[in-house]
Amino acid sequence: MVFQGILIANRGEIAIRIARAAAELGIKSVAIYSEDDASSLHTKIADESFLLPGLGAAAYLNMEEVINAAKKSGCDAIHPGYGFLSEQASFAEKCAEAGLTFIGPKVEHLKLFGDKGAARAAAISAGVPVLKGIDKAVTLEEASAFFDEVEGGIIIKAVAGGGGRGTRSVTDKVDLEDAFSRCESEAKASFGVGDLYVEEFVEKARHVEIQILGDADGNVVHFGERECSAQRRNQKVVEIAPAPGFEKELVNDMVESATQFAKMEGYFSLGTFEFLVDVGSKEAKFVFIEANARLQVEHTVTEEVMGVDLVKSQIQIAMGSSISDLKLDDPSLREPSGFAIQSRVCLETIQKDGSILPSSGTLTAYEAPNGPGVRTDGFGYMGYQTSTAFDSLLAKVIVHSKSPSFGEAARKAERALSEFKIAGVKNNVSFLQNILSHEDFVDAKIHTRWIDEQSEILADQWSGPERFIAANADVEVGDGFAGARVDTSDPLALFNYDAEVKAAKPSSGSEPSAAAIAGPDGSVGVSSPIQGTIVVIDVEVDQEIRAGQQLAVVEAMKMEHVIASQFDGVVRQVTMTAGDIVREGYPIVFVEEAEVSGGEVSSDEQVDLDHIRGDLQENIDRHAFTLDENRPEAVEKRHARGGRMPRENIAELMDEGSFKEYWPLIVARQHKRYDIETLRKRTPGDGVVAGTGTINADLFGDEAARAMVVHYDYTVLAGTQGGRNHYKQDRMFELALRFRLPIVLFGEGGGGRPGDDSTGPGVAFDTHTFTQFSKLSGAVPMIGVNHGRCFAGNTALLACCDVIIATKASTIAMGGPAMIEGGGLGIYTPEEVGPMSFQVPNGVVDILVEDEAEAVQVAKKYLSYFQGRVEQWESPDQRKLRHIVPENRLRLYDMREIIETIADVDSVLEIRKDFGIGVITAFIRVEGKPMGVIANNPHHIAGAIDSDGADKGTRFIQLCDAFDIPVLSLMDCPGMMVGPDVERTALVRHCVRMFNAGANLTTPLFGVVVRKAYGLGVQAMCGASALVGFFTVAWPTAEFAGMNIEGAVKLGYRNELSAIEDPEERAREFNERVERSYEAAKAVNAVAGGGLDDVIDPAETRSWIAESLKRVPEPPVRTEKKYPYIDTW
Repeated sequence: MVFQGILIANRGEIAIRIARAAAELGIKSVAIYSEDDASSLHTKIADESFLLPGLGAAAYLNMEEVINAAKKSGCDAIHPGYGFLSEQASFAEKCAEAGLTFIGPKVEHLKLFGDKGAARAAAISAGVPVLKGIDKAVTLEEASAFFDEVEGGIIIKAVAGGGGRGTRSVTDKVDLEDAFSRCESEAKASFGVGDLYVEEFVEKARHVEIQILGDADGNVVHFGERECSAQRRNQKVVEIAPAPGFEKELVNDMVESATQFAKMEGYFSLGTFEFLVDVGSKEAKFVFIEANARLQVEHTVTEEVMGVDLVKSQIQIAMGSSISDLKLDDPSLREPSGFAIQSRVCLETIQKDGSILPSSGTLTAYEAPNGPGVRTDGFGYMGYQTSTAFDSLLAKVIVHSKSPSFGEAARKAERALSEFKIAGVKNNVSFLQNILSHEDFVDAKIHTRWIDEQSEILADQWSGPERFIAANADVEVGDGFAGARVDTSDPLALFNYDAEVKAAKPSSGSEPSAAAIAGPDGSVGVSSPIQGTIVVIDVEVDQEIRAGQQLAVVEAMKMEHVIASQFDGVVRQVTMTAGDIVREGYPIVFVEEAEVSGGEVSSDEQVDLDHIRGDLQENIDRHAFTLDENRPEAVEKRHARGGRMPRENIAELMDEGSFKEYWPLIVARQHKRYDIETLRKRTPGDGVVAGTGTINADLFGDEAARAMVVHYDYTVLAGTQGGRNHYKQDRMFELALRFRLPIVLFGEGGGGRPGDDSTGPGVAFDTHTFTQFSKLSGAVPMIGVNHGRCFAGNTALLACCDVIIATKASTIAMGGPAMIEGGGLGIYTPEEVGPMSFQVPNGVVDILVEDEAEAVQVAKKYLSYFQGRVEQWESPDQRKLRHIVPENRLRLYDMREIIETIADVDSVLEIRKDFGIGVITAFIRVEGKPMGVIANNPHHIAGAIDSDGADKGTRFIQLCDAFDIPVLSLMDCPGMMVGPDVERTALVRHCVRMFNAGANLTTPLFGVVVRKAYGLGVQAMCGASALVGFFTVAWPTAEFAGMNIEGAVKLGYRNELSAIEDPEERAREFNERVERSYEAAKAVNAVAGGGLDDVIDPAETRSWIAESLKRVPEPPVRTEKKYPYIDTW
């Protein structure tokens, strides 16, 4: 059988979707529309359109007229879409009586699943787990009794509904009556039936649904799962397929439950079986909540990942095809490809308190996103006049990413929305972008109440880019009039026009009289902030009211909004009645401000500003557990061992009064072992003190001085890492990345902590802390500080830092004594495992200091180089540079003396001094500006580069480049170190790391050749060429050669020397050639061939640097990393 025509009993985007599916099947489509919906795009997409009598949703709910339209237009089938009549069993029955095929489930299925109570009972019979609840329509009294039976709260739902309409959770019994009343009125408005039922409320749940399709032969297949946890006030906002982050076994169990349930009922057509997964419990459990016997709004994401057209399949099944005929029993259709995300773009805005303000008006721009993997199902167009008479959904933006990474799909969805240009009507695109970019969403950590809990953040205006050309204000779209054009100078024009319209077309409900609109003298109109239907008027004329008192409730898009008075007074006029549709800004009640009696009266008593209320005192007392003055035993023990308390270090590190602590009141997750009072005393902050503040603000100002500190507390469980300790750090590290806060980590501690409360079976390494911290690399300066013992996980964090500053009392190792002994590798004391005697010379520790006091000062100095220029500086006498390098080319000198002389006084901070000692790396300042220095050390193998020196120089260059710090290279290099011993250290690979790092340097490089500039070694010091730097100059003591000169003469003149038989003459010839080569290699001679910018007076070196710093442009302000990360080695 093939349908002659399909009447689409719906509107908007779903009507367009169905029309397109029908067209692909070669079937005529007919759209319907109400009198106030003629301009909707679906009327043009369908092959034909048919006008229904009536206005708004009521027209689409008129069964008789819809069926009449199908007959008159020659259709033999009706597709209801979703909403409206899609789940009305009586409508399906009427279709059958009229000889029309209802494209959807059977009547018995609509009845079963339309009665949520009956559906629960059927689920129980099928062995599907359900929540505790009452399987029938309940009264308020029954709901109240049920509330008393359960722990936590309950959820009220419409028996006949779906889509979150008529649904509210109640966790406080005082709210029950009001919630019940609101749900009842919303259910009646949405579904025509006000019946409600109740279930136990799951506080933290993820909403997962299984897509089912059944044919007339009783065959049932599934198309995987979708997640719909991103809901605002029980209405879905963002949907995903498949559901990310779930164990496969759990998903399989839900799929099996849904499929068996559907088979048991002989389910026919498309349907969705919906479950809640309790993620707040120790073990994830799922329960059935309802089945939606219709096509879902979010069917699109399943289509994308499964590669199946669900709408076409539904129509074909209705025409008699079997699942086998359509080849939908192919097992490959159960394996999703990547992830798909649907974002519902609605004409509404979300307020900070989570309330919703519907919007309406004329779309002055509508340009939907597109591109590979991007689909937009919508019905907007420029010039379209929207209306709050219908659902606010304007479009669905669906993206599909074939990558197994859900994060990539989320980024794609956010980018697609940034390309969606909508103007003229307020919408929720910004709200959606905030959801999609939030770390909780990307990490699949949301639940059904997450949006409501995060509404204050999610309601912020999107701060990211808009990837479209903004609307041109000069482009005229429409005439800008809202409503009829009248002579506005006539104060009665509006009311005359209103009377004319009413006389021409009677309407139900009471309307305000013309005279009442102006309001009685001295009264002020209280208006509705939205356009909607008045649910109730709570006051009457001459009633005294108080400020904040509820005057009326207005419902828009099935959500109710309370209208309250802003002042005390007396009601003088009520302009409308319940059931009327009020315009945005239209006065409902006129109130005359006046003094009234009764009720609470605000007090003018003087408040003692120094009084500490009881609730505040409780908070103060709770925080007292975290303070050193209340932990005398811990402080005494710490001081006795030569250490300082975290708060002592933080007070010295951060500027006075700037530190704001985060999560100070958390305690260790050891509630099964200790009572809460004990945990507060023994485990304050769960062993981590963390917060934000400023460092060096006196030098750089508050903006540049922003920083974060995370300080492990060894006095709390030996600084070990527990569950909440990790959770707290996750929060801090995410903030540091998001707001680009440099971080100082004090890492002392023993690693992972055994003994926290078990959360059940687990794999132990599914923690975000280390990932989050590693993501900071290259994004912000990371400073690690250690005193005492640091092992395992604590060490891993410390080692991720750009620099490690350690006291002499430190011992740092990846594994502590317990791990070593447990591995059967021997018994050692903590101090034997990772002492500074080898962790400094092997390069693990960058800077060794005496104690924590010095460590804090060095940390502040190190950070200062990344904070900018200082205004106050002092220069050494530069004439000294003329005499540091001896004129005798064979005499040694001190390269560090050159660095100290070029740099501002007291501005040098050397990094990794005792590792790779052939290369010196340091931070300095020149005229207050920070710079990095790499220099050859002639006291170690004459300044030749070995493997350790190459590694050291490379990492330092990367560090400087990542943060746009210019680099000064001071060169005195006889080449790469040679010989079998050094080759055994993999010099071949290590040495060229400096080539790659230097050649790709984007921060300015300044080169100064002090003495030898030989071969590949000197090339490694300047990006592989003298032409890489902004300048490369030489001192008169410099000499240039491709290799050491003696060796070059021996190789270059071997034949000539071999021809001389007399040894004395041969030696004389060799020495003369060497002498001539040295003369040619001198800077003043070699410069004649080019390749060197100048030979300068050494005393002018600092001037060259200072002036050149003024010639290079300021680095751009970076919002993203320059490099993915900085090599820790």
